[in-house]
Amino acid sequence: MTTTDVGRGAGTADPEPPTEAVSAVMRRAKVQAATEHTTVGLVRTASDGTVTIACACGMTLTNGPTWSLDEHIRLHRAEARFIALAAAAPAGIPRLVRWPLSTEEHP
Repeated sequence: MTTTDVGRGAGTADPEPPTEAVSAVMRRAKVQAATEHTTVGLVRTASDGTVTIACACGMTLTNGPTWSLDEHIRLHRAEARFIALAAAAPAGIPRLVRWPLSTEEHP
């Protein structure tokens, strides 16, 4: 038996499935956020140096005076994951951020 077999019922006639640390609901929320927030189309560069690309959600991601297009993409995806996971989290779970977000915070 290898260390990767421990806890997976290795060597038994009726193996137990591994214990999952993340619930199926939260896994689905994470996958859905990733699917709904992929970049689409081509990167476009304007004459003023603005660089943009579209997101599948309809938002246009862009660079700015102090951030790159890559940084905006990473932030956008992280926020999408946060919102999806926070919405799927069990009631009563302790949070760092007040939930649910108000409509002013998340239109």
